[in-house]
Amino acid sequence: MLRAIRRFCRSRRTFAIAVPLVFLMLGCQPRDSTPGLWLSGDPQTTPADWTFTDAHREIFVQVATPYFLPHSVTIWCAQVDGTLYIGARNPDSKNWVGWMAERRDIRLKVGDSLYEVRANDFDNDETLAALKAAYREKYELPESGPNAATAIRYWRIGPRG
Repeated sequence: MLRAIRRFCRSRRTFAIAVPLVFLMLGCQPRDSTPGLWLSGDPQTTPADWTFTDAHREIFVQVATPYFLPHSVTIWCAQVDGTLYIGARNPDSKNWVGWMAERRDIRLKVGDSLYEVRANDFDNDETLAALKAAYREKYELPESGPNAATAIRYWRIGPRG
C-alpha cells in the first residue's frame, strides 16, 4: 500500500502528507473500547420507531469536540416503545459525555446506517424504570440492588431541530 501511495505522490513532501492522511482515514471508526473519529455509512432519515435497534448489541455515537475533530465511541442502546435511548456508564469519567452536553446534535451509526439526531435529557421516573428494564433484558444484566455503585446517565434520542 505504501508503494502505491509513493508512486501516486511524486515528491517526498506529498508522500509525507499523504501517508498520515491515509492512516487517519483508515482509523476513523471506533473499535471495541478504542475511540475513533468520523463515522461512515449510509445516511438515513431519523425513524419514528427505533425497535429495529433491538437487533444491534452495539452502536456508535459521534460527538463534536472543542479541537475540531469529531470523536466517536462504541455504546449500548435500548428502546422503549419505539423511542431510542443511549447511556454512559460512569459519565463523569468520559470526555464525550461532556462534549455532548455542549452540543446535543450527534451522529449515530446503527449497522451500516447513519442518523443525524439530537441527544435529549429526560426526567421521567416511569420511563427511566422501563429503560433500565429494557437494558437488563437486552444485555442480560443482573437486577441491580439499591446500593448499585455504578453511575449511569441516559439520553433520549430524537430528531434534530
